[in-house]
Amino acid sequence: MELAYYSDYAVRLVNTEEPARNKDSLTSVEAIRELFGTNAQAARRATDGDVTRFRSVRGRLRSVFEAADGGDQTLAVDLLNSLLLEFPVSPQISGHDTPKEDGSPDWHMHLADHPSNVTAGYAAIASMGLAFHLTEYGVDRLGLCEAAPCRNAYLDTSTNRSRRYCSDRCATRANVAAYRARKRLETSRSDSTGRTD
Repeated sequence: MELAYYSDYAVRLVNTEEPARNKDSLTSVEAIRELFGTNAQAARRATDGDVTRFRSVRGRLRSVFEAADGGDQTLAVDLLNSLLLEFPVSPQISGHDTPKEDGSPDWHMHLADHPSNVTAGYAAIASMGLAFHLTEYGVDRLGLCEAAPCRNAYLDTSTNRSRRYCSDRCATRANVAAYRARKRLETSRSDSTGRTD
């Protein structure tokens, strides 16, 4: 498994909150378990106490995305380094997935769960994944959706560094809003001059 894959853990956690809409879906142990996806073993260890801890980590990860989105690379890296120091990872080699054609194990790296608690494990994986993404692609590849009021986090993997929205839905919504604003401006201008083009 490619270690940059783990950066999605950070995006999933950050996007459990929509501050501009005053929405928070991280309200229960079940919500935490959903963040783990297929990693059910780690998710089973979640407790009610993890909800508050996850929210704290989420705020810190959002700060990394905000700094990167605002162009402050040094702050983004400093914030991420702080998380990496607090939540160290335990890498391990694994060959448990589908073997190669010759029958030998498909050896690859995994980030093992941190033993102290489920929040620490998730934070370690999310932070390390984000660090791999940042160092591989650049700080400017961490962004916040430009479609107001969304502001969801995303990782730009486009070839030309052009991503500005978290999803196709937000991109469409923003493009439609921009089109309508242009049409209103054109209508306003033609009404004020009495001309039609």
